[in-house]
Amino acid sequence: MHFPSLAHLLPVLSFFITTNAQDTSLAAVKAAFDAADLPEDIFFTFDPSVLLEVTFPEASGKDIVLHAGIHVPRNDTAGPPTFAVIGPAGKGPFVVATIDPDAPTPQDPTSAEIRHFLGGNFFASGEPVQHLTNVTPAISEFRQPTPPAGSDAHRYTFLLFNQPPGFNGQNLVNSTTSVSNFNLSSFALATGLGQPIGGTFMLVAPDPTT
Repeated sequence: MHFPSLAHLLPVLSFFITTNAQDTSLAAVKAAFDAADLPEDIFFTFDPSVLLEVTFPEASGKDIVLHAGIHVPRNDTAGPPTFAVIGPAGKGPFVVATIDPDAPTPQDPTSAEIRHFLGGNFFASGEPVQHLTNVTPAISEFRQPTPPAGSDAHRYTFLLFNQPPGFNGQNLVNSTTSVSNFNLSSFALATGLGQPIGGTFMLVAPDPTT
């Protein structure tokens, strides 16, 4: 398993950093995932059919809309983020998951994956951007990124799945289940989620004041 350093990702960043600009190309998102070694490290085949738009609300200034591979200052990631879909996804339901495969550091990810969000029963409304609204509480509420001092940037990864029948009856994860050492790929296999239909990710480094 390969864990890229921030330096390894700089060529990707120079191409993909565009503040307040969402992903617009499935091929570009897939290329960003591949360049960051994400499919290999999270054990998924990533061949997106729709774009997942992730927006972080900001108390001052413009909200931040993720562009795959963008570096986001930790202080701008308090969230919780909102989600939308662009493309022929249908109306749902969907499952959204957010994981950190680099905890506590990309070089030694002994706590990975950290589950930063998991929620089902998302439904889409609107055109052409279909905003997602979940009609039930999240299984795991959003947790702000907290990479430790001295770590390289972490790849916080957002994935969208079609929600299978019976998913609401899963008992593998609930609000009290440890968020550490989560395996989203195994969870997806056990619950019938299959492969993600969309996704994006951001790089977040430790707060420079820590």
